[in-house]
Amino acid sequence: MSKVMRKQNISRSRRAQLQFSVSLVDHFLREGNFSQHLSASPSGFLAGVLESLTSNILDLTSKEAHSSGKKLIGSEHVSQALQNNEELHQFLKDDNQSMVEKTPEPDKN
Repeated sequence: MSKVMRKQNISRSRRAQLQFSVSLVDHFLREGNFSQHLSASPSGFLAGVLESLTSNILDLTSKEAHSSGKKLIGSEHVSQALQNNEELHQFLKDDNQSMVEKTPEPDKN
């Protein structure tokens, strides 16, 4: 009897050594209709960026909770950590202005 050796499937998240799901990010990018063609690279890159951003926020939040003498992270710790970090505060501030200057629409004449 011959045994058929099957190549084990390795997920894209595992190949990229990420905790965030590359396939799920890819699904949301395709669902959003941001582009007609989408290669494999943007979803892996975006998953890495999201994981890094989340890691930084959790690190700052855990330091905030520790400094206030708590062992559990609460929503007030997240809020305080984001307010204390100027870069994250600017990045996540709630305003309606676009960070990218909008190009004027061409005249229809």
